[in-house]
Amino acid sequence: MDPFPHRYVVDARCETSGPVDLRSEGAPDLVSAAPKEFGGPGDQWSPETLFVGAVVDCFLLSFRAVAAASKLDWVGLRCRATGTLDRVDRVTRFVAMEIEAELALPADGSIEKGERILEKAEQTCLVSNSLAVEVKLESRVTIEE
Repeated sequence: MDPFPHRYVVDARCETSGPVDLRSEGAPDLVSAAPKEFGGPGDQWSPETLFVGAVVDCFLLSFRAVAAASKLDWVGLRCRATGTLDRVDRVTRFVAMEIEAELALPADGSIEKGERILEKAEQTCLVSNSLAVEVKLESRVTIEE
C-alpha cells in the first residue's frame, strides 16, 4: 500500500442538459444523471446511487481484505445497501445507510467467525467511516453443503 495521504481524482463534464460524464485515469468512464426522484431519466447511475454504491463496494473490499488476513475460508458474499435521503433542518442529506449481507461459508466454516469478520469489515470500511450517518449492518451467515 502507498503511504498516506492518497488522492483520488475524477474529471467530470456536462452540457446544459443531458448526462454527466465521469472519468478517472485507468478506469472505465461512467455516465451519471439525476435520479427519477429529482426529475432525471432513472436509467443511469446518479450521485445518490454512486454514493450508496461506494459504501457497499468499500464494505465488500474491506471484507475481502479482513477475511484474507483472518484466514477465513468463504464461498461468496452478497450485499444490498440502502441509503435513505431526507430533509433535516431544511438540508437534504442521507439520514440512514443499511447494508444487508449474506455470507456463505464452506461446510466446515464457523458462523461465529464469519459474523465477526463481517462486523470488522464494517468497522474498517473507509467510506462508511467518512460518513456523518451511522451505517447499520444486518448480516446472515450460512454454511454451504
